[in-house]
Amino acid sequence: MTRKDRQKGMRMSVTQRLAGLRRRARTAIVGTAVMAVCVGAGALVAPAAQAQTSNPYQRGPDPTTQSVEAARGPYAVSQITVGGQFGSYSGGTIYYPTSTADGKFGAVAIAPGFLSFQSSVAWLGPRIASQGFVVMTIDTGTIFDQPAQRGDQLLDALDFLTQRSSVKDRIDPNRLAVAGWSMGGGGSLEAAADRPSLKAAIPMAGWNLNTNWSRLTTPVLVVGVQNDLIAPVGSHSEPFYNSIRSEKAYLELAGGSHFTVTSANTPQAKLMISWLKRFVDNDTRYEQFICPGPSRGFSVSEYRSTCPLS
Repeated sequence: MTRKDRQKGMRMSVTQRLAGLRRRARTAIVGTAVMAVCVGAGALVAPAAQAQTSNPYQRGPDPTTQSVEAARGPYAVSQITVGGQFGSYSGGTIYYPTSTADGKFGAVAIAPGFLSFQSSVAWLGPRIASQGFVVMTIDTGTIFDQPAQRGDQLLDALDFLTQRSSVKDRIDPNRLAVAGWSMGGGGSLEAAADRPSLKAAIPMAGWNLNTNWSRLTTPVLVVGVQNDLIAPVGSHSEPFYNSIRSEKAYLELAGGSHFTVTSANTPQAKLMISWLKRFVDNDTRYEQFICPGPSRGFSVSEYRSTCPLS
């Protein structure tokens, strides 16, 4: 091989080595960039995943005005009739989400008023259950039972739901609430006083001669009706609300009568669902419907709450 050929071979070798170095450098740069993108994507995904799992009690899709005002929520609902005497009450109806894919649900017991049966509050059963709760509407021991007795019956119903009912495995026994109409509403306050571990209480056109509930620690949504002559808001719902020191809200339905809350109406259902979601499920997504809450208008004559909630 001549000197010229050797020099040519050396030049080719150097050129090939430089090309190889450039290829390796490009590969390293691309690899570093890909790694950076992956790490960045992971940083973006991680908070989202954490947000989805930070509240283990959150149930259902993100709420909208339409979803909380709808006659039915995202869950299909089944129901069971409970007959006979169970503790202090005389049976009832259990409404529950059919699916178990989302885990256990909170539970709500609802009592009717004086001289009334569970049919007077039945509209709330499937409406609340379809939003992700187990709901039991009860018949009282007698139609003459007073608020304190109805409070005991609500607690007995919750104990039955969580300990002996056929849907007990669907219920989280640590996330329970009560509600009621008229004397049943007064009973819901009695129940909350007797069992401070309750996550929410909702008296609807509540009636109770005791108007001082400053000892309550349970969050309370008081629902009154402007023209209620049986449980006038001035001597029942408003004093209840004013005395409560825990988290609270006051919804007064415009016009109407003592029986307004026994028929399906959107303002009441919307606030009840939002209150239960916020305090039974600790779901802050529903605060938007509680604070600042509904404006005065055709359906609502007054609204007050202890904002902010978080």
